[in-house]
Amino acid sequence: MNNILAIAHKELKAYFSTPIAYVVIGFFALLWGYFFYAMLMFFNQQSLQFEGQGGVSINQQLIRPLFLNASVIMLFVLPLITMRTYSEEKRSGTIELLLTSPLTDFQIIVGKFLGAMALYTAMLAITAVHMVLLFSYGNPEWRPVLTGYLGLLLMGGCFISVGLLISSLTKNQIVSGMVTFAVFLLLWVVNWIASFTGPTTQNVLNYLSITDHFEDFTKGILDTKHLIYYFSVISFGLFLTARSVDTERWKG
Repeated sequence: MNNILAIAHKELKAYFSTPIAYVVIGFFALLWGYFFYAMLMFFNQQSLQFEGQGGVSINQQLIRPLFLNASVIMLFVLPLITMRTYSEEKRSGTIELLLTSPLTDFQIIVGKFLGAMALYTAMLAITAVHMVLLFSYGNPEWRPVLTGYLGLLLMGGCFISVGLLISSLTKNQIVSGMVTFAVFLLLWVVNWIASFTGPTTQNVLNYLSITDHFEDFTKGILDTKHLIYYFSVISFGLFLTARSVDTERWKG
């Protein structure tokens, strides 16, 4: 466990020793703040319009759309986090030192995954300021907020595990980032053609869609099938990354 945490700490330190962490966190915070402000203005207009008619739900009209928009931001932000993880190691030649160190492939992979997740968690933690404001001046339900953040963490974990896999397959960070974004986008839109296919294919495409599994989290619904999906994707992505790293070890 100490080796895993050491790798995670090294990765997190590497992010903050370059502009990557600051650019990613700043970009995410800027877009989140913009969407929060836009949703808040829309919610205020809706509240005034339906005043005296029962009002509108802050969870449905503000928090849920905010989480859904945050999941879109992840398509652009998370490739920036994962694209250098292995690609830079290969380009600089430090991958050989890493693989010949007294560390197992499992420790290296999990450590890098936790380091990327730590940066992603820091990004989400910044947004807690907006939620504190909502709970201070409004009366939102707490359960959809907690499950929404859990959904973002799990979805981010899926994206990061896939991004690490792609990064382990190339020496070029730009190629890694572009391919990662393309794969993320494919996971996002895979169910768009589901309605034009047969029942079996439709069910498969809907199940593969990473967004379909996220929507229930924004409603405060914690379904085991969604948890199984996300943990399965994370595990499968890390497993394939392990195979890629093992191949690199034998080549070395």
